[in-house]
Amino acid sequence: MADFRAEAGIGTRIRMARRQRGFRTTRDLADTIPGGNVTEAVLENIESGRKADLSVSQLLNIARGLNVPLSMLLAPMGRPDSELDLPNLSDEFAGMTAAEFDCWLSATPASSYRPRTAREREDIALLTAIRELGLLERELDRLRMVVEVETASGDPDLTATRSEVQERIARLAQESARIATLLKSSGVAARAD
Repeated sequence: MADFRAEAGIGTRIRMARRQRGFRTTRDLADTIPGGNVTEAVLENIESGRKADLSVSQLLNIARGLNVPLSMLLAPMGRPDSELDLPNLSDEFAGMTAAEFDCWLSATPASSYRPRTAREREDIALLTAIRELGLLERELDRLRMVVEVETASGDPDLTATRSEVQERIARLAQESARIATLLKSSGVAARAD
């Protein structure tokens, strides 16, 4: 069976992803998507190419129902150098490759996509900072759990390890606070540990 990620056209990618994810019919997939805006008929029309204009909520619901990253449905990511093949896009997307589109969509810095304006670069930097803060917060939560488990164990041999972990927590908390302050100065409300 062909890989959905390399297929041409969003309808074909959705149909192939549905099959590869074990949904035999459009009804099987539609039944897993709550909300009612993605019905069996809607899916059949999308997959056959009769419906090219999807609402954002339909597209997101389908991607979530398939547990597929959005870019994989929107662009032929299995052929990253191929041109974007979505219908009804403005000429601004002409010549954009699947890889460039994914980088633009995900606001990935230092990627194959090059922002066209300073404001777009600033927005990408802001998203990068938000992502970094999220990563730091998850790592802080994990390290705090490690300290709790080691402390609860009562093992004296873990004292040195616990001390190293606590030092790392302090460094990460400082970095987290720094990024949260930068985000706050940009108007983003962010939790800082």
